[in-house]
Amino acid sequence: MTIAARAAAPAPGARPLIAESIRDFVALRHDLHSRPELAFAEHETTARIAGLLADWGYRVEKITKTGLIATLENGPGPALGLRADIDALPIREATGLPYASRTEGVMHACGHDGHTAILLAAARHLARSRNFRGTLRLIFQPAEEIGAGANKLIKAGLFSRFPVDAIFGLHNWPGVPAGRFGFVEGAAMAAIDRIDARIFGRGGHGAEPHLAVDPVVAAAHAITALQSVVSRNVDPREMAVVTVGAIHGGEASNVIPGAVDLSLTVRSFSPEVRALLKKRVPAILRTVTDAFGGEAHVDVQDGFPSVINSVAETRLLRDIAVETFGPQAVIADFAPRTASEDFAYYLHHRPGSFFFVGNGEGAPLHSPEYRFNDDIIAPAASLWVALAERYLNGAHHD
Repeated sequence: MTIAARAAAPAPGARPLIAESIRDFVALRHDLHSRPELAFAEHETTARIAGLLADWGYRVEKITKTGLIATLENGPGPALGLRADIDALPIREATGLPYASRTEGVMHACGHDGHTAILLAAARHLARSRNFRGTLRLIFQPAEEIGAGANKLIKAGLFSRFPVDAIFGLHNWPGVPAGRFGFVEGAAMAAIDRIDARIFGRGGHGAEPHLAVDPVVAAAHAITALQSVVSRNVDPREMAVVTVGAIHGGEASNVIPGAVDLSLTVRSFSPEVRALLKKRVPAILRTVTDAFGGEAHVDVQDGFPSVINSVAETRLLRDIAVETFGPQAVIADFAPRTASEDFAYYLHHRPGSFFFVGNGEGAPLHSPEYRFNDDIIAPAASLWVALAERYLNGAHHD
């Protein structure tokens, strides 16, 4: 038994039919992994998913070119939405796996192939068992990696054409014991915004800096000053991240360039801190640059908001996990993640919860060496099944 398999302590709680057929979905996951597709180009992935769901008795409809909604009705009752993301990343894979990406420079480095396999494993079980009353809607969403897929589906009429009473999603998480679950009430993932700045100076000869206005020096001081935003402007009890991810300026060691470009990401949980970051970061960039005789042109690009989980739905899901797998399956006081997810938009329209399943030790998300842990497919799919059965059979009214 592998270390990952031993760590997946809740696996004995997996539904027997899922556990018995898990090889089918491991093989499916490997095939999806070998054929990754970027945001809004998931045509082959979508066709594969649609074919399977139709064979199992779902009514499958495209809501966008690569966005799918699969519906299974079993009498009157509530409607539940379960979402999986399907897109890959522009990363060159370095795992050396036999089923590694066949597409140069594209990789499932975030586990969306695994999320899809998990939901499909649950989908087949629910189609065969029909142990629920109401409507099950499975949402296979494109373009999560660029933060555009959820909004695209919503604008295409997701909740008007395919109404649900609640919506749930999941994400695997490296560094968390494999197969164990993390639940967060309230803010679970951070809001993200991007800030680009071009710092203008006056170019000149590197031997005569007094005749130029050096934008490199101005940029360096601005980057240092930005670190004070979190430490001196944000309430210490709140979370904020200011990261300068890129700086470009100049081409020669003896030439002072005319401009320097900076690209930043800022993250937060609360709307108040988000607004503060979008105010203070541009202000520092402009005033520090001005102090050095330059000028900063700043562009603030709104990303997407924090994932705010509904309390009641999160508690219901946690209770179901404990009942299904035992208390050891749930990580007590699981902390919010500072990464971001466009699942946030769904929660602006319907109650629900976004939860986490441990992927075990290994490379982090978005790494060329990241590996999805196949041991977590069965327990995660079993939790989807347990949630669907409990919710649609009336647990949300308890």
